[in-house]
Amino acid sequence: MIYLLFFLICELFLSLEIGSQIGFLWSVIWIVTTFMIGMGLIQNAHTTIKGNMQSLKEGKLNMKSFHDSATSYFLGALLLIIPGVFSDILGLIALLYTFYLQLGGTILSFKSKTNINNLNKHTDKQGDDDVIDVEIIEPSSHNNTK
Repeated sequence: MIYLLFFLICELFLSLEIGSQIGFLWSVIWIVTTFMIGMGLIQNAHTTIKGNMQSLKEGKLNMKSFHDSATSYFLGALLLIIPGVFSDILGLIALLYTFYLQLGGTILSFKSKTNINNLNKHTDKQGDDDVIDVEIIEPSSHNNTK
């Protein structure tokens, strides 16, 4: 309850302050534009989620990053739909976090693949990687009978 009250007070204060600075017309343009961007993000959510699922399948994202990315994407889109400056700022932060998770997952995946490839190049192996070398040691019999 206290967080909702804080949110509403910040929303009202920032919206009135920015609205008085930029004027009524630009405030209306701001509200309509961010509403349209938020609706566009919601309408294209299926392609974004599909791309994230592909990244999850390829190992570029882990399950936690996939969940966090999808959640912050929807939260960011919904916050952009809500009219007001504070909600727009929070929505942009959520969308930037989504972008960070997707980009970070891709970069980390590329880095780890590069490190694995470099390790494979520098090892002096002979033979196949698919072969398991096994040595069987039989117990020697101590019962030498003559």
